[in-house]
Amino acid sequence: MNSADPFESFRRHVSRQAHRVPKQWDASRGLLEKMTFTSTVDRLISAIKEQPLPDSVKAILLQLFEEKRPQRVQDLDGEYLKRVTGLPPAKAMRALTIAFGLVPAPTSKWPMSSLSSEAIEGLVRGLTNPFDLLMHADVASVLDIGTGDLSFAEELADQYGPQLHQRDRPLILHGVDRLDPQSQLGGPLHADSGRLHRLQQSQELSFAFFGHQDVFNLNELDGRDLLAPRYTVATCWAPATPTFAYEPSRLSPAVIHEELQRTKGAFRLTCFGKEPALEVLHGTRALLFPPWKFDIIGPLALLQLLVQRGSLVVLGSVDDQVFWEILAQLLDDPRYRPQDEPFHAGNLPAIFGGIYDQLTSLPIGASVVLADLGILRRRWPLADLSASTDQSTRLFRYVRISRGATFAGMPASSTARKFSAMTEEVPPWLLTLVPA
Repeated sequence: MNSADPFESFRRHVSRQAHRVPKQWDASRGLLEKMTFTSTVDRLISAIKEQPLPDSVKAILLQLFEEKRPQRVQDLDGEYLKRVTGLPPAKAMRALTIAFGLVPAPTSKWPMSSLSSEAIEGLVRGLTNPFDLLMHADVASVLDIGTGDLSFAEELADQYGPQLHQRDRPLILHGVDRLDPQSQLGGPLHADSGRLHRLQQSQELSFAFFGHQDVFNLNELDGRDLLAPRYTVATCWAPATPTFAYEPSRLSPAVIHEELQRTKGAFRLTCFGKEPALEVLHGTRALLFPPWKFDIIGPLALLQLLVQRGSLVVLGSVDDQVFWEILAQLLDDPRYRPQDEPFHAGNLPAIFGGIYDQLTSLPIGASVVLADLGILRRRWPLADLSASTDQSTRLFRYVRISRGATFAGMPASSTARKFSAMTEEVPPWLLTLVPA
């Protein structure tokens, strides 16, 4: 949803930060106790001053905490806090302590890499296959977002499981997917039962799969310590269209709806047996999909999720429409993100200019470092306040773009493997990204 109101964006951000970490939410209660309250206010003031916030948001936060210097929860200005956070005083204060990184993350049973982003970039620059990082990093762990039929998970496990096992190192492989395994919709995108059984029985890896899971709301899994807070690699293969093909921060709901009807056909919610479904009229045929098929989330949310979860991010078999929308979020100049102007073959050359020419002339199998073509975007539309100031200044420190669906020696999904037979399809892309 487009919004020029910085307070609305900040309210969404604070709410999202607080709700995705239930253990930290519980711990935040202690920061409001009598003995710790004034120290919490001092720490909050320092964090507010350090973070890159909209001027209007920063001003009202400093007025609330620095000028008024509340000594207890009852001293908080409920009216102003409500405006900034959308929450009553105590909950607002707790949410702000989480959003500004005052509440330490809970410990997890899952190991996490201690490699710095600089070290990971150095390793990845020397690797043709980014997944080979698993053989060099101190922890070999992968989160597969949108696992689908488990084809990529199986290829990854087959390739790296035995090698790591020989070195007495475990491969941690977790997959999440929105599709309900019990649904009659979704067809070949369901987790393959044979693959699932083989992965679960493997002695060479620690594997878990979570179906019927909103990948943008992992609170329950995190609360039960079923997922690692961060993985060495976070990956997504064939990011779904149209879910990630339109960016809501630059395209209004009306424009997106019109584009969906123009490109996909008329659609409506219906039922298939006892389960809800989306019916799409495509020519003379009525096609049925899961009811959320046309829920538009956009690439920015996907990138933010992957940054939070992975020290290295790999996006594979990215179709052309999703790719250009992702690219627009990675480049700094706002001209690449025109408001309410959907991307299509006719306007891409004008919008992306020389970058378009260089990328479309890239041979299959070749790669290019995006920073060699243009300036990388410096920060999210609203910086992740749980990160330190220097980390929040850039989305990614390194981005490599490769042309093609599959690459020699690299695991891939079944969707990627099928592209070679799709002669009329534009070749997809692979992106390798190191978060800042």
